[in-house]
Amino acid sequence: MPTVGMARVAGTILDVAVPPASRRMAGVSMAGFRGRAEDFLSLQVVPYPACTVFIDLGDAELVDDASGARKRGSIVVGMTPGRVRGGGRDIDLVQVRLSPVVAHAVLGAHAESATTVVGLEDLWGRDAERTREQLHAAKSWDDRFAVMAAALARRQGTGRAVDPEIAFVWGEMLRSMGRVRVDRLATEVGWSRRRLWSRFRSQVGLTPKRAAMLIRFDQVAHRLAAGHSAARVAAEHGYVDQSHLSRDVLAFAGMTPTAVAVAPWLVVDDLAWSAQEQALRG
Repeated sequence: MPTVGMARVAGTILDVAVPPASRRMAGVSMAGFRGRAEDFLSLQVVPYPACTVFIDLGDAELVDDASGARKRGSIVVGMTPGRVRGGGRDIDLVQVRLSPVVAHAVLGAHAESATTVVGLEDLWGRDAERTREQLHAAKSWDDRFAVMAAALARRQGTGRAVDPEIAFVWGEMLRSMGRVRVDRLATEVGWSRRRLWSRFRSQVGLTPKRAAMLIRFDQVAHRLAAGHSAARVAAEHGYVDQSHLSRDVLAFAGMTPTAVAVAPWLVVDDLAWSAQEQALRG
């Protein structure tokens, strides 16, 4: 049975469900969210080292602050989407995080762009709406997770896998929490630095340096949200000084470390994702 808990996000109580360990797929983590907000709940999306798929069964929408574009239904968000906010009143959705290693096969061309927000139907065609209908008809979170897992496995089975060298490099970046030299990784896989840079960017959507920075930022954001000081986090994660950390946080999240520390989007992470994080290493 899925694990179910509750989280208070910006004054709204959300029921949170995650699949049991036996149902988890390498490189994939899933969670379900349900709740009713008295006022419109609006949360800024914090960059994360995975592509995120939102399949909404309520009234949620994503808003791109840069363009003003609004999207509803089934949406795919890249790892560094810029200033994007999600929100709604009737919250009922399935959220899926895909390691870029898996996203390349499951999402196809979109996985090569880490900065965009697109409709899932643009990538999956009719299969996106069919999956959404099946999720809506499912009687339980367990059934919903089974529907989503089947759809992902189907797409992954027919998709194009990343180079094994790219999968290795991504895994090493995660294991080092983003603190690894790209030149060393190129040597380990037997490629030139230029070839690694080109192949990684074409399959992951970010340069190796940018990907490593994003992984480190993610560690930093969660440490800040856990209540640790910016000075301590900077020292523990290899920043030259606190101002260097502040510049990276501003570049990725568009806000200061103080604002990141209280970002509502991060409130649910420990409940919804921490136990599943190992799955994203696939």
